[in-house]
Amino acid sequence: MIRLDAATVLVQWAAGGWLYLWVTTRRREVGLGYGWLQRIIFLLMAGGSLISAFATDPTWTREIATMAFVAVGLVALVVSIAFKSAGVAGQRGMVEKRTERVAAMTGIDRDEQRFDTSAREFPPVLDLIAAMAGMVAVFFGGVAAGDPALLSVSRAVVGALFLGAVSDAMLLGHWYLVQPGLARGPILELVRWTGILWFPETLVMLWPTGMVSVWTGAIDDGYNGLLGWYWAASVITTIGLVIVTRAALKERAYSAVMAATGLMYLAILSGFGQDLVARVLLA
Repeated sequence: MIRLDAATVLVQWAAGGWLYLWVTTRRREVGLGYGWLQRIIFLLMAGGSLISAFATDPTWTREIATMAFVAVGLVALVVSIAFKSAGVAGQRGMVEKRTERVAAMTGIDRDEQRFDTSAREFPPVLDLIAAMAGMVAVFFGGVAAGDPALLSVSRAVVGALFLGAVSDAMLLGHWYLVQPGLARGPILELVRWTGILWFPETLVMLWPTGMVSVWTGAIDDGYNGLLGWYWAASVITTIGLVIVTRAALKERAYSAVMAATGLMYLAILSGFGQDLVARVLLA
């Protein structure tokens, strides 16, 4: 039997989200404020995981790893704030080009945001280290969830990656309102990862004992199989939303990014149905 508890779910979400934060920050295009927002959200989730664990039944290997995750995450947050004067290379270049274009068109030298080019930039590797510490906690959470261990760990790790990618894609979509002119590469990358991870996420939930047992009645969902079909609808809806989001982002209008963000909101709902509904039923 594979157990499901809130502490593992929260650290999954935080670790996966932080990993895909690194996927974005390593590009050096998105402003530092996006990283601050993400790090604070995921630190709160990791803290919630610890509170939930100690309020119920702590698994010390998972909790020690979660505390290391929080510690490294705090370091990353503090360093990113300390190095804020440098901004990021991609953002600096975009601001400079925009200022030059406005000056050429109007003859007015606008007072744009200035960066200290001599200062050090935030090293994105700190986000990767924090994410890896979080994934260690996810691994131990999977081990502690029960047997078969390989299946339990696979569901924990794949679920962390899947939930992290879809959540970050939605959150990044909002940042385009804060940072106008940001290229679509960062959000396209996260949407692409969501689509890629949809396949292993679906497979680990079908891996016996899996969702097929709910459809056949071997596992009673309490609703005559209705929740099993709800899960199937969530799976189909999630990949459908990913495909439509990719199509929306091909449009040149800036409003396409906002449309994509709204679609990823829906993908989070269906994605959580795909992951958590299955794990609740199979627990």
